[in-house]
Amino acid sequence: MQDTMAAGRRAARTPLNADQIRGFWAAWFGWTLDGMDSIIYALVLVPALTELLPKSGYTVTPAHVGLAGSILFALFLVGWGMSFIWGPIADRFGRTRVLAATIFGYALFTGLAALSQNVWELALFRLLAGVGIGGEWALAGTYVAEAWPEDRRKMGAGYLQTGYYAGFFIAAALNFTVGAHFGWRAMFLCGLFPVVVSAYTMLKVREPQRWEQATHARAPRSPLAELFGAQYLRRTLVNSVLLSVAIIGLWAGAVYEPAAIIQLALKEGMTHLQAVHMASLGTGLLSIGTILGCLALPLLAERFGRKSTLGLYFAGMAAAIVLSFGWAFYRTGGLDVFIATLFVLGFFGGNFAMFSLWLPEQYETRVRATAFAFNTSIGRFLGAVVNFVLAASVAHMGTLGTPVAWTALAFVAGLLVIPFALETRGQTLPG
Repeated sequence: MQDTMAAGRRAARTPLNADQIRGFWAAWFGWTLDGMDSIIYALVLVPALTELLPKSGYTVTPAHVGLAGSILFALFLVGWGMSFIWGPIADRFGRTRVLAATIFGYALFTGLAALSQNVWELALFRLLAGVGIGGEWALAGTYVAEAWPEDRRKMGAGYLQTGYYAGFFIAAALNFTVGAHFGWRAMFLCGLFPVVVSAYTMLKVREPQRWEQATHARAPRSPLAELFGAQYLRRTLVNSVLLSVAIIGLWAGAVYEPAAIIQLALKEGMTHLQAVHMASLGTGLLSIGTILGCLALPLLAERFGRKSTLGLYFAGMAAAIVLSFGWAFYRTGGLDVFIATLFVLGFFGGNFAMFSLWLPEQYETRVRATAFAFNTSIGRFLGAVVNFVLAASVAHMGTLGTPVAWTALAFVAGLLVIPFALETRGQTLPG
């Protein structure tokens, strides 16, 4: 009987038409290649800086690599933060055309990073790539929320978020093969591939009907100004804080794990090539865990509510960061244990899927892209500040694990903010 009822519920779901399917895959592949481009830098950080630091007038030491790496991460986040400019543009001119422009931008500047002759050129290209990557992240989420039918969009948010971490897995595979044999420049050249997705998006994907209808009833007021009006001010501030917490966790945990694995592998006597392979395997395991976390999140959010589910994921992230960077990183012969903890870190890192589901539910169509872009971008500036603090801490303490482990406190702060958020379980997407 229960099986029959479950089958009936599945059959009752609104079928997706060709435009919705085509649009989803364009957005998913955009996020996949977005994730690939984001993690490429983390995977090639050590070899790239080993070559470029001497050309920039600096000796290659663990402290200099850690400091320069954190500064470049911070600049990348600043670029990602600047991507909020895409939101008002998308609310004015449409989701798909602006989405294509963001994909083209991050692909172009990721590819150009392969031509870097010093640290400063690499920093500039990563800054500009960040502007495109941040815009794509917001617009793909907005598109799927508006294009998919109400009874499918929640799981659509979870499916979409898996793309970002599938990109981690692809980057790990490329690093295991291309990077290990042809070097870090070849890895950045692989980042040019999203240009193809950009062209496909521009030519084949139609605008969501919901956005087209909203353009005819658009209020004259600036969508950015509306975010700070009486209707949206509180939720905008709360969402910005929660996304800042999530971003700190992503960049502290996921992005630093390849460097941590390489350090542990070299300490255990492995060759550099073996260390690169281990970093690729660790990133792949992290990606698998995160994909599963993304798929589980919409189901949990529908069962227990948005706030309770995010609280569970934030608590899990805090524990996983302490477990991996605060404990496993310092164990004697702890490489295998550290890599094993990455699955847990990855699963709870799926908390980002919550925002793809939750943010669109809190804003009307006329301001949705602006709100998504602003909320997801503002945290990058705070993340950049945290990276500068991490850089100083790594240089001062001479270790990577403890400074990263302290970022677990951000998730504790996030748990205190979640009660002030807007619960939207059971509500339809605003018009």
